[in-house]
Amino acid sequence: MLFNSIEFIVFFVIVCSSLVIFKFRQFPIILLLFSSYFFFYFTSNYLIILLLFTTVWNYYLAQIIWKTKDSVKKKYLLGLNLAGSLGVLGLFKYFDFGIEQLNNLALSFGISEIPYLNLLLPIGISFYTFQALSYTIDIYRGKLTPSKSFIEFAFFVSFFPQLVAGPILRASNFLPQLREKMDIGISGTKLKQHLIHHANLKIGITMMAFGFMKKMFFADNIAPMVNEIFNFPIGYDSLVIITTTIAFGIQVYADFSGYSDIAIGAALILGFKIPLNFNKPFFATSPADFWRRWHISLSTWVRDYLFNEIIFRRLNSDLVYVFGLVVTFFLLGLWHGAGWNFIIFGLLHGTYVAFEFVIRRKIPFLANHKFFTTRAGTVFSILVTQYLVFLAFISFRITDLNHMFYVMEKYVILDFDIPEAIIFFSSHKLPLALMLIFMILQFISYKKPNLLEKASKLSLKYWTVMLFTIVVSIVFFYSGSPADFIYFRF
Repeated sequence: MLFNSIEFIVFFVIVCSSLVIFKFRQFPIILLLFSSYFFFYFTSNYLIILLLFTTVWNYYLAQIIWKTKDSVKKKYLLGLNLAGSLGVLGLFKYFDFGIEQLNNLALSFGISEIPYLNLLLPIGISFYTFQALSYTIDIYRGKLTPSKSFIEFAFFVSFFPQLVAGPILRASNFLPQLREKMDIGISGTKLKQHLIHHANLKIGITMMAFGFMKKMFFADNIAPMVNEIFNFPIGYDSLVIITTTIAFGIQVYADFSGYSDIAIGAALILGFKIPLNFNKPFFATSPADFWRRWHISLSTWVRDYLFNEIIFRRLNSDLVYVFGLVVTFFLLGLWHGAGWNFIIFGLLHGTYVAFEFVIRRKIPFLANHKFFTTRAGTVFSILVTQYLVFLAFISFRITDLNHMFYVMEKYVILDFDIPEAIIFFSSHKLPLALMLIFMILQFISYKKPNLLEKASKLSLKYWTVMLFTIVVSIVFFYSGSPADFIYFRF
């Protein structure tokens, strides 16, 4: 069930209406849990079994870990939990990729191929696996007490607005909100003011509207140009390649941040605050700053549960730190998908961040130069950072390595063919215009923070006009069939 489909709109309206009508005791929580499972079953059919396995596996092992006093046993139990959760993820997401590499190696020795499993990739498995793992790891560390009931934990793992593409929730942030509502339900107090609240409703709808516009007006109408060029890029000049690379960067940001906005807005309407996933990433002034602004729930997860725990604690030299950064980003790239292009994507970003660390550590006078405190220095830093980020986006988009390296070569080594570029620009006026509009809107939001909040506080008259304009803009360019969100494949 795609967010950008009529089915979801109908589903969400029914869920909200039911919450308004039926307010007694814990019914709203049960309803939302049932709705989440229905949403996932509608989207993934029988693969809901994997979601249920992850939920049961982490819930009961976390309970045992909490009750175990022996530190060695706790470590073994955590290892068992990681093996089970990551084993399922690895089987469905990476097994065939591993078999492919072995078959390529076997081919050179004349060994017969190993058969592929050809398993379907379950939607959202990377997201809900990491979400459940964070809960168990926090309990192991003693930073979190276990859920009071299976229903509470199942709700946390399966909450439908963010279930299939994030943001990745932390139990320490989400469970207190849920417990407040469940405790109120037990006491018999009405839940209307805690679930569907007027202020939440208005800002939630505004956020969802912005998300739909990012996805359906910008991303989906820029995508055809990107697909046309990047599906077979051989022969295009640097100007076309650079323009298409920028177009894809805008597309993937509008697509993914659009999903996040819809998820956050829907959760807010339902009475839950979930964290922002993006914070103006195209205005980042360094590679490290970019990852503090892009897919924040994943980058902070990797920092807190992988880098800090496994690598930073064993830090004894700058070389180890640099190696740790590269390994961490290698795994972050692999998280996105089973393919060499995603590995390259991760290694590129790991190299960027490691290089930035070395400069700050070994050449502090350059890193702290007063030039970078000026407006010109800030603009320079943003442009260099985005140049590197968009170079990495090429590996994110193009899976064929020959095509990828051709595009990267044209991106780095300039080779302009002006007549060809003019033909390209004249035949893609709409996506190019949308790119320009999107960049202008991004600049306005950068210069005027809290734009979303200000839009939600408009008088009812102007707020309705704004929503009507967004809907008309989307419908006018709508092709008739909803396009998948890019991050659904992860």
